[in-house]
Amino acid sequence: MQQIPASLITLVAGALVTLIGLWVSQTHSLLPVQASEQAPLVDGFFNLMFAIAIALFLVVEGTILYFAIKFRKPKDDETDGPPIEGNVPLEIFWTAIPTVIVFALGIYSVDVYKQMGGFPTKTPAIIEAQNNSNSGSAIAATISEAPIISSEAAPLANQKVGIKGSPAQQNKSADVTVDVTGMQFAWIFS
Repeated sequence: MQQIPASLITLVAGALVTLIGLWVSQTHSLLPVQASEQAPLVDGFFNLMFAIAIALFLVVEGTILYFAIKFRKPKDDETDGPPIEGNVPLEIFWTAIPTVIVFALGIYSVDVYKQMGGFPTKTPAIIEAQNNSNSGSAIAATISEAPIISSEAAPLANQKVGIKGSPAQQNKSADVTVDVTGMQFAWIFS
């Protein structure tokens, strides 16, 4: 009887694990109902991370089960196993793959953040506060404060734009008003 090549078994197992990971990530009911414009973007990112996590779980647990069964100790064997030292190609492989996954997820998360409107389209205004020593320092100010704005940032001084906001939306009433109170270890939203 002819033996099936290990590379073919690995390819089929990898395809099966990938399909299972994708199926589980698309059919779970872990996320709430989408209630914002950004929800589909965040949900898509979560589903991708969940698919990768499921695939990695299946690979790791499947490998553990396979080796626990295949290389179990014979009934009367009390000897030690052979001493095995490092395997450089394997160590490079299991370091490189997570590195590539983390970098890919990082790039994708920046893209999602950008699509959500998280990056300003113009350079932010530099807000300077006057203090008793007559030296300026950069501070964060709330919209209700009246900070002193440096002369080069004057065109941006009156813009009150949030996430997914634009200058065209400035003097329009908000769709939803959220009152946020910050406490030591909590936020209260109403």
